[in-house]
Order: sequence, then C-alpha cells, then structure tokens
Amino acid sequence: MTYLIKTHQLSKSYAGHEVVSNLNMNVKKGEIYGFLGPNGAGKTTVMKMMTNLIKPSSGEIELFGEKVTGHSYEMLKRIGSIIEFPVFYDKLSARENLQLHCEYAGYYNHLAIEEALSLVNLQQVNDKPVKSFSLGMRQRLGIARAIMTKPELLILDEPTNGLDPVGIKELRGLFRMLCDEYRITILISSHILSEVEQIADTIGVINKGQLIEEVTVREIHERNTEYIEIRSEDTQKALYVLEEILGIDNFKVIADSKIRIYSLSLTQGEIAKQFVLNGVHIEEIKKKSHSLEDYFINLLDGGLQHAEVTSSGN
Repeated sequence: MTYLIKTHQLSKSYAGHEVVSNLNMNVKKGEIYGFLGPNGAGKTTVMKMMTNLIKPSSGEIELFGEKVTGHSYEMLKRIGSIIEFPVFYDKLSARENLQLHCEYAGYYNHLAIEEALSLVNLQQVNDKPVKSFSLGMRQRLGIARAIMTKPELLILDEPTNGLDPVGIKELRGLFRMLCDEYRITILISSHILSEVEQIADTIGVINKGQLIEEVTVREIHERNTEYIEIRSEDTQKALYVLEEILGIDNFKVIADSKIRIYSLSLTQGEIAKQFVLNGVHIEEIKKKSHSLEDYFINLLDGGLQHAEVTSSGN
C-alpha cells in the first residue's frame, strides 16, 4: 500500500503549549482523507506543517515518500492547497490572479485557467475585481487556484466555508471527480461531520492536538449496528422477560428505564407481545441504530467504550 502522506510523532508547541501532540497520520495515495475535529483541535496547524508554512517542534513528515525539510521546494510544486483563508490581489480579476499564480508556479498552460474557473462555476465573472467577490466566491477561486495545475496532492483546510448548501454539494462532486478521474489524493479538513462523511474514504479524528482515531468510512458503517430500544419503568420485570421467557442475553441497560437489545432474532412485535402478557408496561419500543454523529461525538467525549455506555441514539 502506497502512502502519500505519513507523519511520525509530529508535534508543535507555542510558548510551551503543545497544540499538536505525537500525531501519526497515514493518507493513502488516491483517496480522500477527511480530517475531522472541532475548531481549535489542531487541523490547520498540521496542514501548515505539511506545506512548510511552519516548522514542527518535533517529529517528521513524509510526502511522496520523502522527508519534508526546510528545503523541500520542489515537492511543493506537486501540491495544491488552501490553508485558512485564500488571499488574492483584490484589484485584479479572477483570471489575472490565476495568471499570476501560473507565473509563480512555472506553469504555462493558460487553458488550465479557463478549465479551473469552469470547474468551480466562476467562468462568468469576467473582469470583476476580486474585492467585489463574496466569501463563497473567494473560496471557489481559492479552490480553482489549488486545482489548476492538476497537483498530485490537494490539501484543503475547511474549503466549503462561506458556501451555501448548493455550492457545498457542487464542490463535493468536484472533489470526488478529481480523486476518481484525475487520481488526485485529497486531504480535506472540516469540523462538520456530514461534509466529510459524504465524500471521504478514510477519516482521521483529531481532538486537542491528538489523533484519536483513523478509520475507513466502510469500517465505521459496519460498527453502527442496529438495535431495539425499549423504555419501561418496569426494568427488573422487563429483564426477567428478556432472559427467562424470550431467552435473550445480548442487551444492555442504558439507564434505569431504557434497555437496548442487540439480538434481532425476534421482532419488535414478538418482544412487545411477551411484555404485555407478563404485565410489563412499555412506554416506547423502536428499532434504532447508532448514527455517525453519535459515534464521533462520543469519540471526542472519551472513546468508544464510553460511547457504548452513554450514547442515547435519540
């Protein structure tokens, strides 16, 4: 398996405060890696170290199989990026800004400018100066600049900031196309689970500077098992019916009045019937599953073991 990005015990401190701590990340070639975490978790700091904007306090970064150093200038030509907010020459148009970027990058295929603007739906801006652009238009232009040279690796820090739902959906499709058709590896950060979940192949969860989980989306879906949830004040009597009459032992008491049954050999109706016949009052019975939101919130709150005990599934 080929990894385009690998970090080894990567750490960064400011004034004695560690904002990234011993981070080991592995991004496979040809995938979209969703870097998920709350604001202030350390996502931007990690991306700045990868693009040589700041230096690690300790640890190493490997890109394309090579260690990143202070002299890794050629490596940066293979990367497109948006870190924090994209900055432009405000008095120039979108095309003029992209033309300048081509000059900086030594990239002289000017047809790529029109293609990039078209991909982000900015082809109709004509000669409007960038200072007149909305936040969403600036984000689109930043993405156009990042993808214009068809880099091998895209590093995108919260790229959908300022976009409406339609724009976010368009960009999700664009990122998926760039990965699938152009084989561009994409590292994309977000604090919004739904954005990452819909396009990522692998998700890395960071909190307080530490990578607490790195898992494929497929594995996450396999973990989110269905269960039957029952609410009843007659908890002890309900447990007796489950164990002694129905022969069910795969269940968990979540709270005094709530029971989750993980064995689905019997239907809700069959279970409810036995509860009624044995005088157990049921306030609610329904089939549920752990949502991805529950999964990640509980990860941030203290890990999977804690999640199994506290997640309510709503």
